[in-house]
Amino acid sequence: MTPVCLAGVTTIVAACVTYARMPHPTADGLAVAGLFLGMVLAERFPVPVEGVDAGGVTLGFVFAVAAIVLFGWQAGVIVAAGGPTVTHLIGHRPPLRVAYNGSMFALSALAGGLAIGHIPETSVGLLIVRVAVCAFLYNWVVNLILISAVLAASSGKPFLKLIWDNAKQTTAPFALMSSAALMLVVLWERSPALSMALIGPLLAIALYQRSTFAALKAMRLALTDPLTGLGNHRHFHERLQRELAQAEQDGDTLTLCLVDIDDFKRVNDGYGHPVGDRVLGQVAARLRQGGESFRLGGDEFAVLLPGLDAHDGVAVARSIVERVGAAQLEQVGELTVSAGVATYPVQGVGRDELIRLADSALYWAKEDGKNRARAYEPAYIELKQLQQLAEGTDRAARYRAAASLAKAVDARDAYTGSHSERVGELAARIARRLGLEDSQTELTRLAASLHDLGKLAIPEEILRKPGALNESERLVLQRHPQIGHRMLESLGVEPIADWVLHHHERWDGDGYPDRLRGEEIPLGARIIFVADAYDAMTSERVYRKPLSPREALEELDRCSGSQFDPAIVDAFSEELGVRSRAIELAS
Repeated sequence: MTPVCLAGVTTIVAACVTYARMPHPTADGLAVAGLFLGMVLAERFPVPVEGVDAGGVTLGFVFAVAAIVLFGWQAGVIVAAGGPTVTHLIGHRPPLRVAYNGSMFALSALAGGLAIGHIPETSVGLLIVRVAVCAFLYNWVVNLILISAVLAASSGKPFLKLIWDNAKQTTAPFALMSSAALMLVVLWERSPALSMALIGPLLAIALYQRSTFAALKAMRLALTDPLTGLGNHRHFHERLQRELAQAEQDGDTLTLCLVDIDDFKRVNDGYGHPVGDRVLGQVAARLRQGGESFRLGGDEFAVLLPGLDAHDGVAVARSIVERVGAAQLEQVGELTVSAGVATYPVQGVGRDELIRLADSALYWAKEDGKNRARAYEPAYIELKQLQQLAEGTDRAARYRAAASLAKAVDARDAYTGSHSERVGELAARIARRLGLEDSQTELTRLAASLHDLGKLAIPEEILRKPGALNESERLVLQRHPQIGHRMLESLGVEPIADWVLHHHERWDGDGYPDRLRGEEIPLGARIIFVADAYDAMTSERVYRKPLSPREALEELDRCSGSQFDPAIVDAFSEELGVRSRAIELAS
């Protein structure tokens, strides 16, 4: 900064001394004074420009270029450097900043004035060339380079990138102001008084533009989350409505992705809210890479993906989950998010419906162990309805709602037909054969129809794999009893949740998830296990042919006492009319 200040002060002194020694008509002196005053007022009220780090642009450029072209580099330096210096002194700016800015404008005016000194003003075309060359040197070479240099030194940003960014943002406004400078010069040559009258409208335009920018900034702040810089809740709803209308008009798709930070309360409780706020900002920065993003409140975010279908939307959501999961966030370390995706018009039509469906998908992502993305599936609404019914007193309504989930389960699984419904019917027949009361029989039927509820959270590629599962896939599949139990345990349909949890426990204790054995296994779970195994063996699968009923019963009998409760296998065989023997039930 020191070389610039020394060169600038030297230029200002030289300009003042030289101009004072030169004879000038009174009109020229008044014109320079008028341009100087215009420069002061313009610098007092700069016009902000989006993306310009230097704080905006001013119409002072017009007055400086006009002074250089009309009255030479000396007058140009006085106007260009004097106006900002007076303004900054009035504003009590730091002395070093005042000196640097004044010097920078002085050197810019000197470069422009010396360059056009060799261009004669003998025609309109040459006058345009003089104004263009002066404007170019004043702004796009000297002024822009010196501003970018000080910004790079103070902010640490790359110098060349700052030049490029500022040039892109200021090209249009400075081109317009160059035209205004040309008009001011032409008017002066025709009528000095008329040219001075142009200063008023130019300043009025600057003030109007300034007020317009302030209004737009206030509007933007009203739609922006101050913590993350993303769109806020209000902006999200407005934007989603517009995108839905556009998608409907164009016959296109729109995918909504809702994102929620996993266990964010742990961050706030363990590290404090200031760290939590920084984490929110870091997560927001990674969401911006996925699409237009919004913070809905707390640790909840949304990403709009116009033109993407459900498959591509899930791919973007997964990339967001992976990007956040791979980051080492400040002080917290690893952090994960879950995401839910819904797509217009395949899954939801209205704004509120699309949000509700994406929220349902997010719920399943959380239930499925978090740190993953899930697309909406119809069963989500059924479970939401079931949750609402759980808060009421109508137990029969809860059972009816729970039973409707069985169809959604079967729609995703690899079984043919209505596997859950068939298992429910077989389990009810076994329960009646065992002599259970009607109410217990109906509970058994319902629990059996819901035994695979947890498979809603298992990836479809595992459920429909045309062949044997590998070890990792098998472990994932074996989680479905726990998942189904979590879904049901809070819904007030006991003891169904426990029966679903234990319907893969073996009589010999080698089952899962808790390795219960014998009579430790709830009776309903033992019944479901037999009914489920029989229907699985007699159902056609992609990778094998079904067994005949007799072959399936023979397999049940072979595994009786190890895998299955012998009394239940006997009751089932008798129910199917294969044999008749005394049944001793362990309950």
